[in-house]
Amino acid sequence: MKILLLGSGGREHALARSIASSNKCKELFIAPGNPGTAQIGTNLEIGVNDFESIKAAVIKYQIELLVVGPEDPLVNGVRDFFEQDQILKSVPVIGPRAKGAQLEGSKDFSKEFMFRHNIPTAKYKTFDEQNLDEGYAFLETLKAPYVLKADGLAAGKGVLILEDLEEAKSSLKEMITQSKFGSASSKVVIEEFLSGIEISVFALTDEKGYVILGNAKDYKRIGEGDTGLNTGGMGCVSPVPFADETFLEKVEKQVIEPTINGMIKENLGYRGFVYFGLMNVNGEPYVIEYNARMGDPETEIIMPRIKNDFVDLLQACVDQSLSEVEIELDDRHAATVIMVSGGYPASYAKGKLITGTEKIKDSIVFHAGTKMGENGLETSGGRVLAITSFGKDIFEALESSYASIEKINFEGAYFRKDLGFDLQEYKTKL
Repeated sequence: MKILLLGSGGREHALARSIASSNKCKELFIAPGNPGTAQIGTNLEIGVNDFESIKAAVIKYQIELLVVGPEDPLVNGVRDFFEQDQILKSVPVIGPRAKGAQLEGSKDFSKEFMFRHNIPTAKYKTFDEQNLDEGYAFLETLKAPYVLKADGLAAGKGVLILEDLEEAKSSLKEMITQSKFGSASSKVVIEEFLSGIEISVFALTDEKGYVILGNAKDYKRIGEGDTGLNTGGMGCVSPVPFADETFLEKVEKQVIEPTINGMIKENLGYRGFVYFGLMNVNGEPYVIEYNARMGDPETEIIMPRIKNDFVDLLQACVDQSLSEVEIELDDRHAATVIMVSGGYPASYAKGKLITGTEKIKDSIVFHAGTKMGENGLETSGGRVLAITSFGKDIFEALESSYASIEKINFEGAYFRKDLGFDLQEYKTKL
Protein backbone atom coordinates (compact mmCIF):
# COMPACT_ATOMS: atom_id res chain seq x y z
CA MET A 1 0.00 0.00 0.00
CA LYS A 2 1.23 3.50 -0.85
CA ILE A 3 0.50 5.88 2.02
CA LEU A 4 0.68 9.67 2.35
CA LEU A 5 1.04 11.18 5.82
CA LEU A 6 0.38 14.89 6.39
CA GLY A 7 2.46 16.79 8.93
CA SER A 8 5.97 17.76 9.94
CA GLY A 9 6.38 17.36 13.69
CA GLY A 10 7.37 14.78 16.25
CA ARG A 11 3.90 13.26 16.09
CA GLU A 12 4.28 12.64 12.38
CA HIS A 13 7.77 11.19 12.78
CA ALA A 14 6.36 8.72 15.33
CA LEU A 15 3.43 7.81 13.06
CA ALA A 16 5.76 7.49 10.08
CA ARG A 17 8.08 5.16 12.01
CA SER A 18 5.20 2.79 12.83
CA ILE A 19 3.74 2.93 9.31
CA ALA A 20 7.12 2.36 7.64
CA SER A 21 7.86 -0.65 9.86
CA SER A 22 4.84 -2.51 8.43
CA ASN A 23 5.42 -4.88 5.53
CA LYS A 24 1.98 -3.76 4.30
CA CYS A 25 3.43 -0.34 3.48
CA LYS A 26 4.97 -0.40 0.02
CA GLU A 27 5.91 3.31 -0.05
CA LEU A 28 5.50 6.10 2.48
CA PHE A 29 5.34 9.77 1.59
CA ILE A 30 5.24 12.58 4.15
CA ALA A 31 4.09 16.12 3.37
CA PRO A 32 6.03 18.16 4.26
CA GLY A 33 7.86 15.92 6.75
CA ASN A 34 11.17 16.67 8.50
CA PRO A 35 14.74 15.31 8.51
CA GLY A 36 13.60 12.42 10.73
CA THR A 37 10.83 11.28 8.39
CA ALA A 38 13.21 11.67 5.44
CA GLN A 39 15.17 8.71 6.83
CA ILE A 40 12.18 6.35 6.57
CA GLY A 41 10.08 7.74 3.73
CA THR A 42 9.94 10.36 0.98
CA ASN A 43 9.29 13.95 2.03
CA LEU A 44 7.21 16.12 -0.29
CA GLU A 45 7.44 19.91 -0.10
CA ILE A 46 3.69 20.42 0.27
CA GLY A 47 1.87 22.33 3.01
CA VAL A 48 -0.75 20.44 5.00
CA ASN A 49 -3.47 22.89 3.91
CA ASP A 50 -2.50 22.98 0.23
CA PHE A 51 -5.26 20.62 -0.84
CA GLU A 52 -4.71 21.02 -4.58
CA SER A 53 -1.03 20.11 -4.30
CA ILE A 54 -1.97 17.18 -2.06
CA LYS A 55 -4.38 16.03 -4.76
CA ALA A 56 -1.65 16.26 -7.40
CA ALA A 57 0.68 14.17 -5.21
CA VAL A 58 -2.00 11.54 -4.61
CA ILE A 59 -2.47 11.18 -8.37
CA LYS A 60 1.26 11.28 -9.19
CA TYR A 61 2.32 8.72 -6.60
CA GLN A 62 -0.83 6.58 -6.78
CA ILE A 63 -1.55 7.03 -3.07
CA GLU A 64 -3.97 4.50 -1.60
CA LEU A 65 -4.43 5.93 1.91
CA LEU A 66 -4.13 9.42 3.43
CA VAL A 67 -3.28 9.73 7.14
CA VAL A 68 -3.72 13.20 8.64
CA GLY A 69 -1.41 14.12 11.51
CA PRO A 70 -2.20 17.73 12.59
CA GLU A 71 -5.54 19.36 13.33
CA ASP A 72 -5.49 22.28 10.87
CA PRO A 73 -6.24 20.35 7.66
CA LEU A 74 -8.95 18.37 9.47
CA VAL A 75 -10.72 21.50 10.69
CA ASN A 76 -10.27 22.96 7.20
CA GLY A 77 -11.97 19.93 5.64
CA VAL A 78 -9.30 17.83 3.95
CA ARG A 79 -11.40 14.67 4.25
CA ASP A 80 -14.45 16.49 2.86
CA PHE A 81 -12.25 17.68 -0.02
CA PHE A 82 -11.26 14.09 -0.82
CA GLU A 83 -14.80 12.70 -0.56
CA GLN A 84 -16.25 15.42 -2.80
CA ASP A 85 -13.61 15.04 -5.52
CA GLN A 86 -14.35 12.56 -8.32
CA ILE A 87 -10.71 11.44 -8.53
CA LEU A 88 -9.89 11.39 -4.81
CA LYS A 89 -13.08 9.93 -3.38
CA SER A 90 -11.77 6.36 -3.71
CA VAL A 91 -8.80 7.20 -1.46
CA PRO A 92 -9.76 6.71 2.20
CA VAL A 93 -8.71 9.34 4.73
CA ILE A 94 -7.80 8.61 8.36
CA GLY A 95 -9.26 11.68 10.02
CA PRO A 96 -12.73 13.10 10.66
CA ARG A 97 -14.75 15.33 8.38
CA ALA A 98 -14.74 19.05 9.22
CA LYS A 99 -17.98 18.61 11.14
CA GLY A 100 -16.38 16.03 13.44
CA ALA A 101 -13.15 18.00 13.72
CA GLN A 102 -15.15 20.77 15.40
CA LEU A 103 -14.73 18.71 18.57
CA GLU A 104 -11.24 20.21 18.58
CA GLY A 105 -11.80 23.24 16.36
CA SER A 106 -14.43 24.78 18.64
CA LYS A 107 -14.34 24.53 22.43
CA ASP A 108 -17.96 25.72 22.52
CA PHE A 109 -19.06 22.97 20.09
CA SER A 110 -17.24 20.28 22.09
CA LYS A 111 -18.71 21.44 25.41
CA GLU A 112 -22.22 21.45 23.94
CA PHE A 113 -21.56 17.94 22.59
CA MET A 114 -20.48 16.73 26.02
CA PHE A 115 -23.56 18.14 27.70
CA ARG A 116 -25.87 16.63 25.07
CA HIS A 117 -24.43 13.18 25.70
CA ASN A 118 -24.01 13.39 29.48
CA ILE A 119 -20.23 13.20 29.34
CA PRO A 120 -18.64 14.47 32.58
CA THR A 121 -16.98 17.87 32.14
CA ALA A 122 -16.60 21.20 33.93
CA LYS A 123 -19.47 23.69 33.99
CA TYR A 124 -18.98 26.49 31.49
CA LYS A 125 -20.37 29.43 29.50
CA THR A 126 -19.23 30.97 26.21
CA PHE A 127 -18.78 34.69 25.57
CA ASP A 128 -17.89 37.03 22.71
CA GLU A 129 -17.78 40.79 22.11
CA GLN A 130 -21.58 41.01 22.23
CA ASN A 131 -21.91 39.70 25.79
CA LEU A 132 -18.53 40.61 27.30
CA ASP A 133 -20.15 42.21 30.36
CA GLU A 134 -21.96 38.93 31.05
CA GLY A 135 -18.56 37.24 30.95
CA TYR A 136 -17.29 39.57 33.68
CA ALA A 137 -20.37 38.78 35.75
CA PHE A 138 -19.95 35.03 35.22
CA LEU A 139 -16.33 35.22 36.42
CA GLU A 140 -17.59 36.84 39.62
CA THR A 141 -19.73 33.76 40.33
CA LEU A 142 -16.69 31.45 40.17
CA LYS A 143 -13.91 30.78 42.63
CA ALA A 144 -10.25 31.12 41.71
CA PRO A 145 -8.45 29.88 39.73
CA TYR A 146 -10.29 31.05 36.61
CA VAL A 147 -10.05 29.05 33.37
CA LEU A 148 -10.30 30.91 30.04
CA LYS A 149 -10.13 28.97 26.76
CA ALA A 150 -9.96 30.37 23.24
CA ASP A 151 -12.82 28.78 21.31
CA GLY A 152 -10.76 28.06 18.19
CA LEU A 153 -7.39 26.48 17.40
CA ALA A 154 -4.47 28.17 19.17
CA ALA A 155 -1.67 25.61 18.77
CA GLY A 156 -2.23 24.25 22.26
CA LYS A 157 -1.57 27.64 23.87
CA GLY A 158 -5.05 29.20 24.02
CA VAL A 159 -5.77 28.35 27.66
CA LEU A 160 -5.21 30.70 30.60
CA ILE A 161 -5.50 29.65 34.25
CA LEU A 162 -5.49 32.75 36.46
CA GLU A 163 -5.67 33.27 40.23
CA ASP A 164 -6.77 36.92 40.26
CA LEU A 165 -10.31 37.95 39.33
CA GLU A 166 -9.34 41.34 37.87
CA GLU A 167 -6.57 39.74 35.83
CA ALA A 168 -9.10 37.19 34.56
CA LYS A 169 -11.46 39.98 33.48
CA SER A 170 -8.62 41.87 31.79
CA SER A 171 -7.44 38.72 30.00
CA LEU A 172 -10.99 37.95 28.84
CA LYS A 173 -11.15 41.42 27.28
CA GLU A 174 -7.71 40.99 25.67
CA MET A 175 -8.66 37.62 24.21
CA ILE A 176 -11.93 38.81 22.72
CA THR A 177 -11.35 42.45 21.75
CA GLN A 178 -7.59 42.51 21.19
CA SER A 179 -7.20 39.10 19.53
CA LYS A 180 -4.73 37.80 22.13
CA PHE A 181 -4.86 34.41 20.37
CA GLY A 182 -5.88 35.76 16.97
CA SER A 183 -9.29 34.85 15.58
CA ALA A 184 -9.26 31.74 17.81
CA SER A 185 -10.25 33.90 20.79
CA SER A 186 -13.07 35.89 19.18
CA LYS A 187 -15.15 33.59 21.39
CA VAL A 188 -13.97 32.45 24.81
CA VAL A 189 -15.15 29.56 26.96
CA ILE A 190 -14.98 30.21 30.71
CA GLU A 191 -14.95 27.04 32.80
CA GLU A 192 -15.04 26.14 36.43
CA PHE A 193 -11.62 24.94 37.58
CA LEU A 194 -11.28 21.20 38.15
CA SER A 195 -8.77 20.18 40.79
CA GLY A 196 -7.04 16.90 40.07
CA ILE A 197 -4.33 15.30 37.97
CA GLU A 198 -4.38 15.16 34.17
CA ILE A 199 -4.25 12.12 31.91
CA SER A 200 -4.70 11.67 28.17
CA VAL A 201 -6.33 8.60 26.63
CA PHE A 202 -6.20 7.82 22.92
CA ALA A 203 -8.55 5.89 20.68
CA LEU A 204 -9.02 5.06 17.01
CA THR A 205 -12.61 4.90 15.75
CA ASP A 206 -14.10 3.75 12.44
CA GLU A 207 -17.60 5.32 12.74
CA LYS A 208 -18.87 2.06 14.24
CA GLY A 209 -16.47 0.80 16.88
CA TYR A 210 -13.15 1.77 18.41
CA VAL A 211 -9.92 0.57 19.97
CA ILE A 212 -8.09 2.24 22.86
CA LEU A 213 -4.47 2.91 21.96
CA GLY A 214 -3.15 3.69 25.43
CA ASN A 215 -2.80 6.51 27.94
CA ALA A 216 -0.19 9.10 28.84
CA LYS A 217 0.48 12.04 31.10
CA ASP A 218 1.79 15.21 29.44
CA TYR A 219 3.69 18.08 31.07
CA LYS A 220 2.70 21.41 29.51
CA ARG A 221 4.43 24.11 31.56
CA ILE A 222 7.88 25.33 30.53
CA GLY A 223 9.23 25.50 34.09
CA GLU A 224 10.04 22.77 36.58
CA GLY A 225 7.35 22.07 39.14
CA ASP A 226 4.79 22.91 36.44
CA THR A 227 5.51 26.64 36.52
CA GLY A 228 5.70 29.29 33.83
CA LEU A 229 4.06 29.53 30.44
CA ASN A 230 2.10 26.78 28.72
CA THR A 231 3.85 25.02 25.86
CA GLY A 232 2.89 22.44 23.27
CA GLY A 233 4.27 19.83 25.68
CA MET A 234 7.62 19.32 27.44
CA GLY A 235 7.42 15.56 27.79
CA CYS A 236 5.21 12.71 28.93
CA VAL A 237 5.05 9.25 30.48
CA SER A 238 3.04 6.12 29.65
CA PRO A 239 1.22 4.27 31.05
CA VAL A 240 0.08 6.59 33.83
CA PRO A 241 0.70 5.02 37.27
CA PHE A 242 -2.58 6.14 38.87
CA ALA A 243 -4.67 4.89 35.91
CA ASP A 244 -5.61 1.54 37.39
CA GLU A 245 -8.16 -0.87 35.97
CA THR A 246 -11.03 0.70 37.92
CA PHE A 247 -10.29 4.23 36.72
CA LEU A 248 -9.75 3.18 33.09
CA GLU A 249 -13.03 1.25 33.14
CA LYS A 250 -14.77 4.47 34.24
CA VAL A 251 -13.05 6.33 31.41
CA GLU A 252 -14.32 3.82 28.86
CA LYS A 253 -17.88 3.59 30.19
CA GLN A 254 -18.43 7.24 31.15
CA VAL A 255 -16.37 9.02 28.48
CA ILE A 256 -15.23 6.96 25.49
CA GLU A 257 -18.40 4.94 24.81
CA PRO A 258 -20.81 7.93 25.05
CA THR A 259 -18.43 10.00 22.92
CA ILE A 260 -18.25 7.42 20.12
CA ASN A 261 -22.02 6.78 20.34
CA GLY A 262 -22.63 10.53 20.21
CA MET A 263 -20.47 10.88 17.11
CA ILE A 264 -22.47 8.14 15.41
CA LYS A 265 -25.82 9.52 16.55
CA GLU A 266 -25.01 13.02 15.30
CA ASN A 267 -23.51 11.71 12.05
CA LEU A 268 -20.25 13.61 12.56
CA GLY A 269 -18.38 11.51 10.00
CA TYR A 270 -15.73 10.72 12.56
CA ARG A 271 -13.17 8.20 11.37
CA GLY A 272 -9.74 8.57 12.90
CA PHE A 273 -7.90 9.32 16.13
CA VAL A 274 -9.55 10.77 19.21
CA TYR A 275 -7.59 12.41 22.00
CA PHE A 276 -9.39 12.51 25.33
CA GLY A 277 -7.82 15.12 27.60
CA LEU A 278 -9.04 14.15 31.06
CA MET A 279 -8.81 15.27 34.67
CA ASN A 280 -8.84 12.64 37.41
CA VAL A 281 -10.91 14.30 40.14
CA ASN A 282 -10.90 12.06 43.20
CA GLY A 283 -10.98 8.96 41.03
CA GLU A 284 -13.62 10.27 38.61
CA PRO A 285 -12.76 11.20 34.98
CA TYR A 286 -13.82 14.60 33.61
CA VAL A 287 -13.19 15.69 30.02
CA ILE A 288 -11.05 18.82 29.70
CA GLU A 289 -10.90 18.72 25.91
CA TYR A 290 -11.06 16.60 22.80
CA ASN A 291 -8.48 16.64 20.04
CA ALA A 292 -9.33 15.32 16.59
CA ARG A 293 -5.89 13.74 16.20
CA MET A 294 -3.10 12.20 18.23
CA GLY A 295 -1.38 14.39 20.79
CA ASP A 296 2.16 15.69 20.59
CA PRO A 297 4.39 14.67 22.38
CA GLU A 298 2.14 11.79 23.52
CA THR A 299 2.29 10.12 20.11
CA GLU A 300 6.02 9.71 20.61
CA ILE A 301 5.38 7.27 23.47
CA ILE A 302 2.01 5.82 22.46
CA MET A 303 3.20 4.63 19.04
CA PRO A 304 6.36 2.79 20.19
CA ARG A 305 4.27 0.90 22.78
CA ILE A 306 1.81 -0.45 20.16
CA LYS A 307 2.93 -3.93 19.07
CA ASN A 308 0.21 -4.44 16.41
CA ASP A 309 1.04 -3.91 12.76
CA PHE A 310 -0.03 -0.28 12.53
CA VAL A 311 -1.05 -0.41 8.87
CA ASP A 312 -3.33 -3.34 9.76
CA LEU A 313 -4.96 -1.05 12.34
CA LEU A 314 -5.42 1.70 9.77
CA GLN A 315 -6.91 -0.79 7.28
CA ALA A 316 -9.31 -2.06 9.95
CA CYS A 317 -10.33 1.56 10.53
CA VAL A 318 -11.13 1.93 6.82
CA ASP A 319 -12.96 -1.44 6.75
CA GLN A 320 -14.93 -0.59 9.91
CA SER A 321 -13.68 -3.72 11.65
CA LEU A 322 -11.87 -2.15 14.61
CA SER A 323 -14.25 -3.79 17.07
CA GLU A 324 -12.66 -7.11 16.07
CA VAL A 325 -9.12 -5.91 16.80
CA GLU A 326 -7.26 -6.54 20.05
CA ILE A 327 -4.58 -4.00 20.83
CA GLU A 328 -1.24 -5.38 22.00
CA LEU A 329 0.89 -2.98 24.06
CA ASP A 330 4.50 -3.30 25.18
CA ASP A 331 4.55 -4.22 28.87
CA ARG A 332 7.40 -1.81 29.48
CA HIS A 333 6.87 1.80 30.50
CA ALA A 334 7.93 4.67 28.28
CA ALA A 335 8.95 8.29 28.75
CA THR A 336 9.53 11.13 26.33
CA VAL A 337 11.56 14.24 27.14
CA ILE A 338 11.37 17.25 24.82
CA MET A 339 14.43 19.34 24.00
CA VAL A 340 13.39 22.89 23.14
CA SER A 341 15.03 26.05 21.85
CA GLY A 342 16.13 28.60 24.42
CA GLY A 343 13.40 31.21 24.89
CA TYR A 344 10.54 28.91 23.92
CA PRO A 345 7.53 29.29 24.16
CA ALA A 346 8.28 33.01 23.70
CA SER A 347 10.72 34.19 21.01
CA TYR A 348 13.65 31.92 20.18
CA ALA A 349 16.45 31.68 17.65
CA LYS A 350 16.50 29.16 14.81
CA GLY A 351 19.29 27.62 12.79
CA LYS A 352 21.34 26.29 15.70
CA LEU A 353 23.54 23.30 14.76
CA ILE A 354 22.44 20.02 16.40
CA THR A 355 25.08 17.41 17.17
CA GLY A 356 25.09 14.03 18.86
CA THR A 357 21.84 12.44 17.66
CA GLU A 358 23.83 9.73 15.89
CA LYS A 359 25.28 8.66 19.28
CA ILE A 360 21.91 7.66 20.71
CA LYS A 361 21.58 3.89 21.03
CA ASP A 362 19.26 3.33 24.00
CA SER A 363 16.48 5.78 23.06
CA ILE A 364 14.42 6.76 20.03
CA VAL A 365 15.03 10.26 18.68
CA PHE A 366 11.98 11.86 17.08
CA HIS A 367 12.46 15.06 15.10
CA ALA A 368 10.00 17.87 15.80
CA GLY A 369 11.49 21.26 14.87
CA THR A 370 14.54 20.42 12.78
CA LYS A 371 15.81 21.10 9.27
CA MET A 372 18.88 20.23 7.22
CA GLY A 373 21.18 23.23 6.87
CA GLU A 374 24.48 23.78 5.08
CA ASN A 375 26.47 22.35 7.99
CA GLY A 376 24.06 19.60 8.98
CA LEU A 377 21.03 19.22 11.22
CA GLU A 378 19.70 22.51 12.62
CA THR A 379 16.90 23.76 14.85
CA SER A 380 13.86 25.19 13.08
CA GLY A 381 11.19 25.32 15.80
CA GLY A 382 10.50 25.73 19.49
CA ARG A 383 10.22 22.04 20.28
CA VAL A 384 13.22 20.50 18.56
CA LEU A 385 13.60 16.82 19.50
CA ALA A 386 11.62 14.22 21.45
CA ILE A 387 13.75 11.60 23.20
CA THR A 388 11.78 8.42 24.00
CA SER A 389 12.99 5.53 26.14
CA PHE A 390 11.64 2.34 27.73
CA GLY A 391 12.11 1.09 31.28
CA LYS A 392 10.67 -1.25 33.88
CA ASP A 393 8.80 1.81 35.20
CA ILE A 394 8.43 5.43 34.07
CA PHE A 395 11.30 6.56 36.30
CA GLU A 396 13.79 4.16 34.73
CA ALA A 397 12.54 5.24 31.30
CA LEU A 398 13.03 8.90 32.23
CA GLU A 399 16.56 8.21 33.43
CA SER A 400 17.35 6.61 30.09
CA SER A 401 15.99 9.59 28.14
CA TYR A 402 17.96 12.03 30.30
CA ALA A 403 21.13 9.99 29.78
CA SER A 404 20.60 10.15 26.01
CA ILE A 405 19.96 13.90 26.10
CA GLU A 406 23.39 14.42 27.64
CA LYS A 407 24.88 13.27 24.32
CA ILE A 408 22.93 15.80 22.22
CA ASN A 409 23.90 19.44 21.90
CA PHE A 410 22.64 22.65 20.35
CA GLU A 411 23.06 26.22 21.52
CA GLY A 412 20.37 27.26 24.01
CA ALA A 413 18.98 23.73 24.44
CA TYR A 414 16.57 23.40 27.36
CA PHE A 415 14.58 20.52 28.80
CA ARG A 416 12.71 19.88 32.02
CA LYS A 417 14.68 17.75 34.44
CA ASP A 418 11.75 17.02 36.78
CA LEU A 419 9.27 15.05 34.67
CA GLY A 420 7.38 12.61 36.86
CA PHE A 421 7.87 14.84 39.92
CA ASP A 422 4.16 14.61 40.75
CA LEU A 423 4.16 10.82 40.49
CA GLN A 424 6.92 10.09 43.02
CA GLU A 425 4.46 8.52 45.44
CA TYR A 426 4.04 5.68 42.93
CA LYS A 427 7.77 4.97 42.76
CA THR A 428 7.66 2.50 45.64
CA LYS A 429 4.38 0.99 44.48
CA LEU A 430 5.39 -0.01 40.95
